[in-house]
Amino acid sequence: MSKKTAYLLGILITIIIGTLLYCYLCDSCYCCPPDNVTETSTETNIVVPEPEMESVTKNGLSLSDANGDFNIKINDNFNFKTSNFSILDPLSENVSSEVMRLKDYLAANPLKTIDITGYYKSDETNDSAFPNLGIARANAVKNYLVSQGISAKQINTLGKLNDSIIPDDTNTLFGPLEFGMLTAESDATDEALEAACEAIRKNPIVLYFNTGQAQINLTAEQRKKIAVISHCVDKLGLKIQAIGHTDNTGSAATNMRLGQERADFAKGYLVRNGILGTNIETSSEGPNSPIADNSTKDGQAKNRRTVITIN
Repeated sequence: MSKKTAYLLGILITIIIGTLLYCYLCDSCYCCPPDNVTETSTETNIVVPEPEMESVTKNGLSLSDANGDFNIKINDNFNFKTSNFSILDPLSENVSSEVMRLKDYLAANPLKTIDITGYYKSDETNDSAFPNLGIARANAVKNYLVSQGISAKQINTLGKLNDSIIPDDTNTLFGPLEFGMLTAESDATDEALEAACEAIRKNPIVLYFNTGQAQINLTAEQRKKIAVISHCVDKLGLKIQAIGHTDNTGSAATNMRLGQERADFAKGYLVRNGILGTNIETSSEGPNSPIADNSTKDGQAKNRRTVITIN
């Protein structure tokens, strides 16, 4: 081998050895990838989970007598819009026919009573006169049953918070109610209810509002009293009295008319909130029963009032 050939061969071997050493010692080089590294695509598929859809709650009408042979179990029920207590029309024929069976059964068993518990959600707006929409809904169903001939004395109304009920996409709640049946040992008067009714007589609801006012805004305490008054009417056969009062400004005739208008306005409010109009009596005291001094503006304002009580 000539010296020139040996020289060129040495240069080639040096280049090869240098390249191998460079690849081995350089971590960021890809000429000699490690055995445990595999090529991957730079594209990644991102999977976006679909939102979970809540199932609409549909409660059928269910009512049975544990101490008798009466039973109702159907898919239909009384339905309501969210934040509302009016029963949606049309009512199912199945519900109507079962109500007739219930009417006959309760008439034949006067010691039987039914509990109607209305459900409501915490995110609903309660514009009713009752403490919550559950009681208002139960009261609406009670009124329907009474209209079909069932005695109000055999119906109890309650309300219960239930955030698990889900409306449909039209904000309809299907059967937000629970029904139960009880058997009383006797038809003795409820002493606790009588005491509650007497408390209303001693401390009635007093409303102060202007003649042109279109809405009555009850306090939480007044809403509780409305629920008690409703039970007094249903169970004891009492009547609601709405009595209008005025100050002594103007003529006696004008004030008597104004007092009556205030009483009628209060009655209209109660009727719109599910109290049967046949259970409400209105009257006017005009300026004849002041509770404050009419010589002051503050006293006159206190005398312009409507009192809601029971007799």
